[in-house]
Amino acid sequence: MDFAFSEEQELLRASARDYLADRWPLERVVRAADADPAFDADPWKELAGLGWLDSSLGVLEHAVIAEETGYGLLPHPWFSTVALTEGLLDDELREAVENGHRATTLAWAEETSWTLHGLKPSVRAEGDRLTGTKVTVPDLASVTDVVVVAGDGLYVVDLVEHPEVVIPLSTMDRTRRLGELRLDGTPARRLAADHGALVQVRRTALALAACEAVGVAQRALDLAAEHTKTRQQFGRVIGTYQGVSHRVANIYVALQLSRSLAYWAAWAVSEGDPQQDTAVAAAKSAASEAAVFACENAIQVHGGIGFTWEHVLQRFYKRAQWLEAFEGYGRDHRAAVADAVLAS
Repeated sequence: MDFAFSEEQELLRASARDYLADRWPLERVVRAADADPAFDADPWKELAGLGWLDSSLGVLEHAVIAEETGYGLLPHPWFSTVALTEGLLDDELREAVENGHRATTLAWAEETSWTLHGLKPSVRAEGDRLTGTKVTVPDLASVTDVVVVAGDGLYVVDLVEHPEVVIPLSTMDRTRRLGELRLDGTPARRLAADHGALVQVRRTALALAACEAVGVAQRALDLAAEHTKTRQQFGRVIGTYQGVSHRVANIYVALQLSRSLAYWAAWAVSEGDPQQDTAVAAAKSAASEAAVFACENAIQVHGGIGFTWEHVLQRFYKRAQWLEAFEGYGRDHRAAVADAVLAS
């Protein structure tokens, strides 16, 4: 049995890597991260032109793109749009997203109910108006529409028409900033999808988050390995010292394990495999923790410069920490894996 990606998927990976390297070098990523958040139409239309927003793509194609956006640290709401909302949109909004005219995110977390698993929303829906508050909404200030989990259904709020409901938050990861959604009788449109669709959204989002974490870890490994080949101390390149080379080797080991689990999770979700919930839990736990581990050790390999604001590693480290916190930390997902194993 062939467990490799298809030739077309590998071509998609190569084109994504080339595009991000050409159009989003790390210097531009830093400028975008430090600018005020807003929907940036021109690069978003570029992603639409590449087909990255096409709803006909499967989970495996999205997995390839997610890994590359982690490697390139793309500071645009691709994950929020594709991983969190694609399966929830109506035809009109989905077409606008595919054409690059709209970008979307999902507002689900509240002060007392913050995960998609067992969500109990308190935001009230009264006809076509919503009242209540959603917290830690990904990319809220960088999209045009937000899908809100409210009452017994899902609703979409047009943020272009109602920008007053968006409260940007001071966020550690400025490449994927969070916001607070404050609704007070705000007009909304109910979607056909209901809360039951959030089960599949969560599976897909965890699988793609794991693949994105693999990309972050791979970039941290590449940065660390390159530094060990060029930096010299006491007349020798630092890669010849065991204390340095062992850190790089440990990053590599953690990365390869997490990559295997992330690819398994993406395959399991794409095929509707009975073990998909176990797969995404294992992948999310391993990959997000591996990304944090990779960034921390890469920072150590870089020595004093690795701790500076000017070095790009701190940007990857913050994305890794965002991914680790998304939908629960590793211990929560390992508990889910343990429950599945003990129940079998």
